[in-house]
Amino acid sequence: MDKIEQGFIVDRLTDSVLNTISGDSFQTDVATLKRSDLRHVTKRKDWEFNWKSEFNDLSREVNKLTIVNNPDIIQGLMSISIEQDHVFINLLESAPFNLGKDKLYEGVPGNLVAYACKLSFQKGFEGFVAFTAKSKLIKHYEDTLGAFHFKNQRMIIATEAAKRLVMKSSMTKTSHSGMIIKHARFHVAIKEQIIDT
Repeated sequence: MDKIEQGFIVDRLTDSVLNTISGDSFQTDVATLKRSDLRHVTKRKDWEFNWKSEFNDLSREVNKLTIVNNPDIIQGLMSISIEQDHVFINLLESAPFNLGKDKLYEGVPGNLVAYACKLSFQKGFEGFVAFTAKSKLIKHYEDTLGAFHFKNQRMIIATEAAKRLVMKSSMTKTSHSGMIIKHARFHVAIKEQIIDT
């Protein structure tokens, strides 16, 4: 398959998604897309990409972003490939209701990219993530994700930028007492690496 130019807009980098109406934040989960999910993510339901094709491509892994305790409503999708030394984002799309000036939630693309970085660390790739950008969005990805423009339209998120994205997304809100770090071993290791640098 050809590399599709990504056109997602990173509107917010946070550990959650933000409801644009109420201002409330909601924690998110990333899970593997299931066959039963495919009926909800069709072009007929205003999704731009053919997610069934991505799902059926055995060289790719499709993940869905949902709100914790609300796994049936998909906020966004991401197709990735595990390459020899990095994670490649094939496609990333916010749900139709999370696009444009009237979007319901902000933070969907940022959460998905941070997940790709986290997976890259887990695979031993030092956080390296790559994707192909639309030309007009190269500067946007440099500014928001800390990605660098490699050549043509290829963008790369390297270790330091990936650490920042993972740390930003690895916080969990407490009801009234600020922010606490999740105690997962991965997050502790990343925090220690950031402190050491």
